Amino acid sequence: MNYAEISGKLETISAINITPFDEETREVNWDKLEENIRFLLDHGIQSIVPCGNTGEFYSLTIEEAKEEIKRVVEIVNGRALVIAGIGYALPIAIELGQYAQQAGADAVMIHQPIHPYVTDRGAGSYFKKIIETLDIPSILYFKDHNLSDNVLKELAPLEKLIAVKYAINDLPRFAKTVREIPDEHQITWICGTAEKWAPFFYHAGARGFTSGLVNVYPEKSLRMLEALHNGDQEQVWKIWEDILAFENLRAKYNNGNNVVVIKEAMAQIGMNPGITREPVDPLQAEDRAEVQAILQSWGLLPKQEIT
Repeated sequence: MNYAEISGKLETISAINITPFDEETREVNWDKLEENIRFLLDHGIQSIVPCGNTGEFYSLTIEEAKEEIKRVVEIVNGRALVIAGIGYALPIAIELGQYAQQAGADAVMIHQPIHPYVTDRGAGSYFKKIIETLDIPSILYFKDHNLSDNVLKELAPLEKLIAVKYAINDLPRFAKTVREIPDEHQITWICGTAEKWAPFFYHAGARGFTSGLVNVYPEKSLRMLEALHNGDQEQVWKIWEDILAFENLRAKYNNGNNVVVIKEAMAQIGMNPGITREPVDPLQAEDRAEVQAILQSWGLLPKQEIT
C-alpha cells in the first residue's frame, strides 16, 4: 500500500457525512444515508468520513458503526477515499479498524479518547497500538488542548500515520508543531474545525479541512478549497464571510449545535437528514429561524417571511 499517495490525496475536503435516524424508531435510515453519500459524490467530494462527529459516532452502537462503514465503502465504490472513524476503548477501536480494513476502507480516523483521565503517554500508547495493528493507514483526530503536541512528534515517524486532523484552534501552537515535525514523515495536516478556521490553518501549514457544510452546500466549500490552493485571497475571505454566521451557529452552546444545524439546514432544503439522537436535542426555534435566514441569503431557499 502506498501510504504517501493516500496522504497526498487528503489535501482536500474531508466530508463528514451525517447519520440519518428515523423520527419514529430512532434507528439508522440506511436509504437516507445512501442519499447523503451519493449527494457528496455527485458534487465531486474526494474524501468521505463515515462515523465522524458530525455523523454522531458516539451515539452509534458498535454494530451500527460497522454497518455504516461497510455501506459507505460499497456506495462510494472507489469514487473517493473512505476514511472510517473508529474509537471507544482500545480493543473496540482495533476491532472497528480491522473491520474497516476488511470492508475496504482506505484509512481510519482515530477519534481522540473521551476517557476523563488521559495522559500524554496513555494517549500516545492508545494511538500507536491502533496504528501498528492495522495495515491500512491512520489519521489522528487531535482536539484535546490538554494533550501535548509531543504526542504527535513521537508518533510522526510511524509510516502508517499519514495525517493529523488538528482541531485545537491555537494557531501559534499548530504552526510550531507543523514546523517541528520533519517533512520526511509525509504528514498531511488537516484543519479539523471546518471552513471558519480553514484559511488560518492553511497559512500555518494545513492543506485540507474537514466539513459538515458540504452536506448542505458543497459548492461553497469546494470554492474555498480551490481559492486556498490557488492563493486567491480575495475569494477565500469572501467565502469565509459568507459562511461565518452558519459556522458560528454550529458552535453555539459549546458546539452543541454542531450536528443539528447541519440536519436542520438539510431538512429545510428537502434533503431528508433524519433526526438527531440524544445527547443532541432538536434545534431551538430562534436557531431554526437563523438557519432559514442563512439559507435564504445563500439562495438555497426562496425569500419569504421567516417562521
